[in-house]
Amino acid sequence: MIPGMNQRQMQQMMKQMGIQQVDVDATQVIIITPEKRIVIDKPQVSKVNMMGQQTWQVVGPAREERIETLPDINDEDIKTVMDQTGVSRSEAYAAIRESSGDLAEAIIKLKE
Repeated sequence: MIPGMNQRQMQQMMKQMGIQQVDVDATQVIIITPEKRIVIDKPQVSKVNMMGQQTWQVVGPAREERIETLPDINDEDIKTVMDQTGVSRSEAYAAIRESSGDLAEAIIKLKE
């Protein structure tokens, strides 16, 4: 905010410039990236429309959560590991999961 300018003057100036701001009653904002999730609880959210372009302003305390990615494990992969190592289905599944979906690594670990 500009020092010495009250809220009403600011809104009038923004309206003259073609800027519209609307407060959004949000309870939580979540931003998801490939590696993590950023969670903002009890945020102050504003939607700003300036010359047809919409932007969002989010203010509040954030916390980060790591996203755990599990590999796609299909029946064919499990059967391949079972055939190569002679282990049970659950052991094959666990080995594939521990090796992040790398079948060769899972087979090697089970044969050791």
